[in-house]
Parts: sequence; C-alpha cells; structure tokens
Amino acid sequence: MDTLNLDMNKRYTYADYLTWMDDVRRELYDGLIVELSTPWRKHAQVSSHLTGILGNYLAGKKPHIYHAPFDVRMFKDANKTSDDQIYTVVQPDLSIITDLSKLDDRGCLGAPEFIIEIATKETSKRDIKDKFNIYQEHGVLEYWIVSPNDENVTVFILDKNGKFQFVGMYAENDKIPVNIFNGDLEVDLTEVFVA
Repeated sequence: MDTLNLDMNKRYTYADYLTWMDDVRRELYDGLIVELSTPWRKHAQVSSHLTGILGNYLAGKKPHIYHAPFDVRMFKDANKTSDDQIYTVVQPDLSIITDLSKLDDRGCLGAPEFIIEIATKETSKRDIKDKFNIYQEHGVLEYWIVSPNDENVTVFILDKNGKFQFVGMYAENDKIPVNIFNGDLEVDLTEVFVA
C-alpha cells in the first residue's frame, strides 16, 4: 500500500488518524505526526521478555497488559474526548491498565497507570523527552525507560503534584519493584536482558 502524503507540519486529530489506511505506524503528539520505525531484534526480544514477566504476574488478575501497536488516546479535558477533540495518540511498547473502564475496542481512552518504553538509538530522544512529558502531563503513575543496548532501566513515579520523580536506574542483576503493585512484583533484569 502506498504511503500517504501527509503534511508533517499540520495539526491532526484522532479522527484524522483513523482515516489513514496505509502500513505506516504513527503517533500524534499534540496533533503533530511522528512516524514509528520497525523495532530491531533486541527491542523485540526485551519487549517479549517483559511482556512474559508482567503477563505471568497479571494472569487471573484485574489489570490488563498490552503491547504495541495498541492505541492510547490522551486528553486534557474529560469533557473533550470525542475523536475530533483528541490530539495525542501514542503506542507505548508496554502498558498496564488497572482501571478497565478506560478500555474500548480501539484501545485505551486515558492514561494507563504503567508504561514502559524500550528506547533505541532512533527513539531515545522521544522516550526521554517527548513521551516523558506527555506521560507526566496525562497522569501515568509509573514510567520505565528500558535501554536494551546499555542493559539498564530508568524508573520514574508520579508524585502527588503530578510530576515524575526519579526512583533509580537499574542494571545487571538488579530486581526492580513495580511501584503500582506496591512492590508485590519485582522484575529481575537477568530475565530481561538475556540473549
């Protein structure tokens, strides 16, 4: 299928996004298009390991885990959630939703409670700056930035003032407590960064 000829300087809505019928994965950051590349092998491998670890813990429990491509529609005003009023749509590498009322047939309407982005050379600036700001602004409770090349994970949690606080950077054989589960789950990095 041919790639659409979209104006990268124009501001679009989720309603526009739904009309783009080609094979290109995209996100909208406050209406501006960001095209996504196909993940590299290490990215896919780390995503698979994390999905397995988190999915095993969540089996039979209320929270749901999703991996990209999975649309998360963010909004600033709870009275403006129609398709033509939403300007931010992201596809986190992994997201956990504990409030199941946010889920519908098209994905998640509102911020997941927990998001993991797996940063690569191509995506690290977006994950560290752009998505950090989007997730903080929209109230994601916990945000992990995973670096497969450096084999480390940086963890942030949202404070009572709506600002991300740095919890720590983890590497090697560290075990990371998942804060939204009050530490009931620890992710062992020796199970994440394996060949």
